[in-house]
Amino acid sequence: MEKEAPTEALKSIQESILKEETIAERKWVKLEQTTYVDSTGRTRTWESVKRTTRKEGASADGVAVIPLLQRTLHHDCLVLVKQFRPPMGGYCLEFPAGLIDDNETPESAALRELEEETGYKGELVECSPALCLDPGLTNCTTHIATVTINGDSPANLKPKQKPEEGGMLNA
Repeated sequence: MEKEAPTEALKSIQESILKEETIAERKWVKLEQTTYVDSTGRTRTWESVKRTTRKEGASADGVAVIPLLQRTLHHDCLVLVKQFRPPMGGYCLEFPAGLIDDNETPESAALRELEEETGYKGELVECSPALCLDPGLTNCTTHIATVTINGDSPANLKPKQKPEEGGMLNA
């Protein structure tokens, strides 16, 4: 019978960032290479995309809105926007979303983006903490806001988009 080799307690190594180098930077994003130590002690590299627009001290880069349109004698429905997205090479159906402006709360940004992208005025139900939606690629963070829209309100009977200058809306 074979003797079992004595097992040594595995040493726990704290992962850490050694350095971050900018590979390329443009108006909205930059590509970075990060050198880090993994949990086994091995030095590795990782490429990631980071926003150049991140505000110091901001809770998140942007907001995404889950808008629920409610109308008498109709089923409730979600409101989505159609936008051409160059990285995808085509149109996508998305929740209204955008960056949080200076001196703006995530909640007010959510209501502003909803009105800009859909024309609807809504009422905030809740807003999540900042979330990372694709942490393997980017450090971008987003608040998810749930908003109800009273579709019977005169302000919401004939909504018109109000895209800001340079906006990408194509709905």
